[in-house]
Amino acid sequence: MLRDVLIQKGLSNREAEVAELVSKGLSNKEVANRLFVTEKTVKFHLTNIYKKMNVKSRAQLIVWCLPHMGFVEASNNQQQINATGTGSADSAAGIDAIPAGNTTVSSNIGGTNTGSGTGSGTGTGTGTGGMGVFGI
Repeated sequence: MLRDVLIQKGLSNREAEVAELVSKGLSNKEVANRLFVTEKTVKFHLTNIYKKMNVKSRAQLIVWCLPHMGFVEASNNQQQINATGTGSADSAAGIDAIPAGNTTVSSNIGGTNTGSGTGSGTGTGTGTGGMGVFGI
């Protein structure tokens, strides 16, 4: 899917392959090893990719590629794994939750958010308010 879009943007098959691997987070060395080429060759392809895609950096390339990589958005009521291996987090409708290690960071603006968790110690916490549990 991503490779087809990149080829439509004017990249060669190899350039599209390099861009796809870079977008997956691989370093130049890892891309070179995967494609059986030198790091210098990968850098050469990246220079051409930047010019053709009209981006100035690896980060801009990745940002451009992300919407085309076929990621599926997770639902708002997803199962969360805590330190013991099980657990759940409920959130109000329309709230985006980002998993961060064994916890979930939520952008609950104007709603209510409750949660509990265990780690190296135990504890529970609940919060209600305009900006969520963290009161930010």
